[in-house]
Amino acid sequence: MAEHIRIGDVAPRVQYVGDGARTDFAYPFPIFDDEDLEVRVGAVVLAGGYAVVGAGATEGGIALLAEPPEPGSTVTLRRRVRVERNTDFQDNGLLRARTLNDELDRLVAVQQEQRDELGSALRADPSEVGGQMVVPLRPARANRLLGFDSNGNATVFPRDSGLITAPFPGAVPRTAEDKLGERLSARDFGATGDGATDDGPALQAALNAAAAAGKTLLIGEGTFRTVIPLTLPGAAAGLVMRGAILYAGPAGQPALTIGDGGAARNANKILTGLAVTRATQSDWSNEGDIGILLRNLDASLVEIREAGGFTIGIRTLGDGRGFEDTTLVLGRIVNNRIGLDVRCATAAAWNTSIRYYGGHFAVGSTVNTTQDRFGVRLSAAPGAYVAHNRHLFDGPNFELNAKDRPIAGIPFLCEVNSRAVVARALRMEGCTGFVARHTAGAQDHLYEIAWASQGYQVEIEHAGSATRLGGAVRVLHQAAPHVEASRELAAVPSLRAAAIRWNASETGFEKLACLSSNVQGAPATLADFAFPGLDAFTLTSRGAVLGGGRALGFVVDARACKDFALALDADAPRLMVMCFDASMNLLTDAAGQLVLASGQSVQWNAAARWWQGAADMEDATLTRLQAVRLSAAVGYAVIGVARIDRDYEVRAMRLGCDPRHAPAVLYGLPDLRHGARELVAEAAWDPGSLAAGANATQNVTVPGARPGDFVQAAFSVATTLLFQAQVSAQDTVTAVLWNRTGGAVDLSPGTLRVRVVKA
Repeated sequence: MAEHIRIGDVAPRVQYVGDGARTDFAYPFPIFDDEDLEVRVGAVVLAGGYAVVGAGATEGGIALLAEPPEPGSTVTLRRRVRVERNTDFQDNGLLRARTLNDELDRLVAVQQEQRDELGSALRADPSEVGGQMVVPLRPARANRLLGFDSNGNATVFPRDSGLITAPFPGAVPRTAEDKLGERLSARDFGATGDGATDDGPALQAALNAAAAAGKTLLIGEGTFRTVIPLTLPGAAAGLVMRGAILYAGPAGQPALTIGDGGAARNANKILTGLAVTRATQSDWSNEGDIGILLRNLDASLVEIREAGGFTIGIRTLGDGRGFEDTTLVLGRIVNNRIGLDVRCATAAAWNTSIRYYGGHFAVGSTVNTTQDRFGVRLSAAPGAYVAHNRHLFDGPNFELNAKDRPIAGIPFLCEVNSRAVVARALRMEGCTGFVARHTAGAQDHLYEIAWASQGYQVEIEHAGSATRLGGAVRVLHQAAPHVEASRELAAVPSLRAAAIRWNASETGFEKLACLSSNVQGAPATLADFAFPGLDAFTLTSRGAVLGGGRALGFVVDARACKDFALALDADAPRLMVMCFDASMNLLTDAAGQLVLASGQSVQWNAAARWWQGAADMEDATLTRLQAVRLSAAVGYAVIGVARIDRDYEVRAMRLGCDPRHAPAVLYGLPDLRHGARELVAEAAWDPGSLAAGANATQNVTVPGARPGDFVQAAFSVATTLLFQAQVSAQDTVTAVLWNRTGGAVDLSPGTLRVRVVKA
């Protein structure tokens, strides 16, 4: 060697993790010969298949492997110097420094190796002195447990009597076997969870053992493939799943059955993390193809993370006994024809009083595209119990991919006489326009929809076999203020029947004010804008067409109530709101944003002097049911619809408000004459003395009266004389009094009253 080796303070071992490609691994410590380097891959010491470079060098060298270790494997290089004397010094001989240094280097190298190995050994702390750490002889320690006695010395205990105690007050001493057996693990029975091995027999053995011991089984992380259906008997305390079961067994059978049938009461179970998926997608032809079957559970807690690819994802079954008082927490329930089937199997079994939280019921866009699909079904076998009751669903989500397809995609299918089924804050995406289909005697169902891609046109479908009108739909999506505005203020259920021929060219409507987008002059108050009649309203057989910049609306007192809701039967109408202060003076956008509406923005129309919706109220924009909120500055308002872009027909209008208020709807008043079909007026009159056959006439001014209107007249003085009245000219009613008696009649002065009913 050109230079003598130096043994520095370098650990004689180094480790690497293989990446499947690397073959060269450096060792930073010196070795004397190639044989002094031990190479391990994992726990295996290589006997060959590598070359050593750098023996005799102080800085170490490189081990070159013929094949790269597998990715993730551990590669260990360590120095293992042979413990032997290679030289012998002669008496009175020459003591060469190089030879002496070699021997001393080997001694130091061996000491470094010993220190490295001692670092991994079980040993007493340096602060302790004395003690017995030698294990007993082989015969004494055979089939026993190694431990420590009360003095801390090493000793052994019998396997069947050695007890351990948890470090907590009051802990019960028990054997290691008992401690390990507190919860069973599927891996204790040979289940691998690698997704390829058939773990079915091992899983079933573990399930049976849990039932035999009355304990909870843990199925740990991984994918556990099985080609046989699995059953957890009712005697087991519960099941905890961290991984998932992949079912590759025969169709027509439940992949995982939990609980016993018959008269068994499977009570107080805790089942968490359940996840079962089908290896191949079911064609939905067999209802026996079930992911998870839960039988006769009572007072239990069930958490299901996933059930997918079956005809029925989950079935809860009253079978011999009942299924009741249990809570289900639902996760992803995907690609099943029926996500959850709530079912009874016998006449003596029930399914009642269950709480469900969450649940994402979805079907992929390419899964069985020609078949109907449902999120939740309430069903019963022939002759079984059918009065399922009190099922509460909280926040389920349905994405059934049925929209624009000739198939049904409905969240709830009720085939029994169920009672008190309540679904709160559910979501519908891509479903049919029905939240439920009832085919029997279901009643007292309530479906509260928080979101629906179908907008507000969501109903309950009652099949021809249905025997009860079984439920109500409560739609919150973008219209909660409207839904909650349960007090109806005014209604015009038929615009055609409410039409008034105000004069020869103008038409008005009962309870409604007529408005124009182009009022001449300098209008400033409510009375200047609310006309009793205008032209450009064309009457149809069912309603009226708005044309020529016209609008119709209810005039409301908004000084106390600010929340209103407008419901319409019309063809793509446009919201209109005109605002006035508490003195009925017009308010403009100078006062800020005075109007907010549900589902759309509201903008100021300066020419028309009103606020109007940014878009027509069509189903596609989810705004047909229109809630309106007025600002604090608004004292009076006209709320209705206007003709903006095109003419359209209006057939019915209704206005509701916050049920805490009952504000006045203004019409037919002395200062606001709009909306009144009946007109009344009176005048003082002294007919004087009438000879036999004579008559007397009196004109009464009635604003709005026109020839052809129906008229009645009455006089405040009792008489047998004959009255006749008619509209003799626009705004004028003429009353005629005839004396048909045989002698003169002298009437006292009185009041002439006339009543005009607009034709």
